Amino acid sequence: MSQTSIKLTHPAKEIKGTVQLTGSKSESNRALIIQALSEGKVQIANLSEADDTVLLTRAIAAANEAGKGQVVIDIGPAGTAMRFMTSYLNLLPGDFILTGTERMQQRPIGILVDAWKEIGADIHYQKKSGFPPLHIEGKLFQHKDTVRIKGNISSQYISSLLLSAASLKKGLTLEIDGELTSRPYVTMTLHMLAEAGIQHNWVGQQIQIQPQKAKEATLYIEPDWSAASYWYAMVALSENGEIRLPGLKKNSLQGDIAIVDIMQHFGVETVFEEKGIYLKKTEASSDKTLFDFKECPDLAQTVVVVAAALRKNVSFTGLETLKIKETDRIAALQNEIGKFGAVLTEDNAVYHLDSSQVFQPEHISIATYEDHRMAMAFAPLALVFDRVHIEEPQVVEKSYPAYWDHLQQQGFLIQ
Repeated sequence: MSQTSIKLTHPAKEIKGTVQLTGSKSESNRALIIQALSEGKVQIANLSEADDTVLLTRAIAAANEAGKGQVVIDIGPAGTAMRFMTSYLNLLPGDFILTGTERMQQRPIGILVDAWKEIGADIHYQKKSGFPPLHIEGKLFQHKDTVRIKGNISSQYISSLLLSAASLKKGLTLEIDGELTSRPYVTMTLHMLAEAGIQHNWVGQQIQIQPQKAKEATLYIEPDWSAASYWYAMVALSENGEIRLPGLKKNSLQGDIAIVDIMQHFGVETVFEEKGIYLKKTEASSDKTLFDFKECPDLAQTVVVVAAALRKNVSFTGLETLKIKETDRIAALQNEIGKFGAVLTEDNAVYHLDSSQVFQPEHISIATYEDHRMAMAFAPLALVFDRVHIEEPQVVEKSYPAYWDHLQQQGFLIQ
C-alpha cells in the first residue's frame, strides 16, 4: 500500500469474526538474536512478518556475511533492531557502520553505547554524540563484567545487553539504578533466554548472566498482543462487536496483555478459550479514572483514542518513554485528538484527558508522523465517525502488515 492517504468508513458499525494475528514483533526480534548467537542450536516458529523483524533478519545476515572491509548495516526505522544490533555487532569480527533513517538518527542510543564502552567495546559516533550512526569495531576485548544502567530508560537497552551477555567471555552483571520501567519486556527477554538454555540470576536490582552456551530449542512466537489491542479498540467503539483472536495465551510473556484488564473498563470482556481469546462488547461501566502505562507504553495511544472517542475524562501515568519513540507520541496524540475536540494536558508526569468538548466531525484526517501505532490507534474511529482519513497508511507495515486487509475483512471500506 503506497497511497498518501486512505479513507475509512464502516457503514454497519459492527464487527464479528476471527482475525489471525502475526507473531509478536517483540518476541520475534529477541528470538532472532538468541538464534544468531546459538551456533545453530535454536530454531524459531511463527516468526513475525513485521517490517522491523524482516529488517533485523537482514541485518543479522549482512553482519554474519561480513568479510574484509567496512560493512554498512542500515536498519531503516527499526528501533528495536538498532538497539539489539548495537550489542550484537560487538561480538562479531568486523568493521561495521550501523545506521538508520533520519528519524532513527534522532533517537538516543548513548546509554547503551556507554555501557558497551565500559565493558570494553570499540564504538564511536559517526555524527552527533549520543545518536546513530555508530562505528563499531567488533570482537571486543572484555575488561569489565559489571555495568550500572538506569532503570527508567527504554527496556530495549537492558534487553539488548542481556541477550548478548552469555556470549561474553566473563558474562555480565547488570546493576539496575532505580525503578525498572517496562519490566515485562525484561522478563520476556530472560524467559526466552531460559527457553534456549541460557540461565540467569536476578536478585533485587542485579541481573547476572554467566558465560554459557545455548541448548537445542525451538522458540514458538505467540501472536502479538500489541496488535490485539487494536481489536479491543474496535470492539469498544463498535455498536455491536465480538471477535476471536486465535493463539493468544493467558500466561503470555508479553507485557501488552495488560490490555485485557485495561479494556474491561471500556466495555470489552475477554474470555480465554482453548485456542485463543474471544472479545465481546458489554454495557459494563467503570469509574476508574487513572491508568498506568509504565509497563505497557505501546498501549497508550490506543487507549487514549478509545477514551476520547467514548467521551471519558481520565488520566494516565507512565508515558515518559513515548517522547523518544518513532515520533514524539505525546505531541502527536495531542495534535490528532484535538481534531475532534479532546484535550490531553500534562501535570507533573500525569496526563489528563478532557473529552467534555468532543464532537463528531463530518470527516477527519489523521497524520501518522511515520509512526505505525498512530495509524492503527486512530483507524478504529471509523466505527464512531462517518469518515476517517489516515495519512501515509503504509506505516503499519512496520509491525502489522496485514492490518488494512484485516480491517476490510471486518467490514471496513477503504478507498
